[in-house]
Amino acid sequence: QVQLVESGGGLVQPGGSLRLSCAASGNIVSIGDMNWHRQAPGKQRELAAGITAGGSTVYTDSVKGRFTISRDYAKNTVYLQMNSLKPEDTAVYYCNADVNYRDYSRSPFLLRKVAWGQGTQVTVSS
Repeated sequence: QVQLVESGGGLVQPGGSLRLSCAASGNIVSIGDMNWHRQAPGKQRELAAGITAGGSTVYTDSVKGRFTISRDYAKNTVYLQMNSLKPEDTAVYYCNADVNYRDYSRSPFLLRKVAWGQGTQVTVSS
């Protein structure tokens, strides 16, 4: 199976910074797109930032110039550097990834899934 584990959330004052990490584990063959989504209280989940296997990035307008997404291919990890944080960035942040992996209990054993992490809370408040 494939697991995504997020870390790095917490409480920060407006104008502060946080760095989120999301590590994928399992019998992984390759990973395609990796994304960070967020869900604020009472709102729908939205895509905050994404990065393709080739390194191309996309950001929602509200975080452009403040957030930077990156990935470490060797560690199967995606990061989200968040600077100049605002109260409206308060949300649960989820990573997801398009993963090709092996499961020898299945036939065929080469499988693909979109995996999700459990989420990490980011709170921006004074």
